[in-house]
Amino acid sequence: MAKNTICVWYEKDAEAAARFYAETFPDSAVNAVHRAPSDYPSGKQGDVLTVDFVVAGIPCIGLNGGPVFQQSEAFSFQIATDDQEETDRYWNAIVGNGGQESMCGWCKDKWGVSWQITPRALTDAMAAGGDEAKRAFDAMMTMQKIDVAAIEKARRG
Repeated sequence: MAKNTICVWYEKDAEAAARFYAETFPDSAVNAVHRAPSDYPSGKQGDVLTVDFVVAGIPCIGLNGGPVFQQSEAFSFQIATDDQEETDRYWNAIVGNGGQESMCGWCKDKWGVSWQITPRALTDAMAAGGDEAKRAFDAMMTMQKIDVAAIEKARRG
């Protein structure tokens, strides 16, 4: 087990979420499914309690904790993409599997977990600073899924 692991709270579908992530993102896997040894407030003995999984190299634990806590944008996975094709693939996988589009490269999966699908073209433009960053930022602010060509065009002025 990693020394630091992200714990993501799910109402009841941690295993389904982990399997979706493992199928969608490279360097991802479901490592173990742990069942409750006895009844607990939101489940019964034998129900899936936690799932050890990896998303793009980051170790995580999915906890089926019931409806007490909801997901929010205060936590998100940020996935860096190399081009529009990769950006589209991840965005479409999340949104097309019952997810929801948001603004500026953010979307939510069907379990309410927030994702930032962020092309490197955008982060490179922001790192450049000055007018170049401002133009790219202003272009991004009008987008849901990031359009790499539009960011590059804005960056050039």
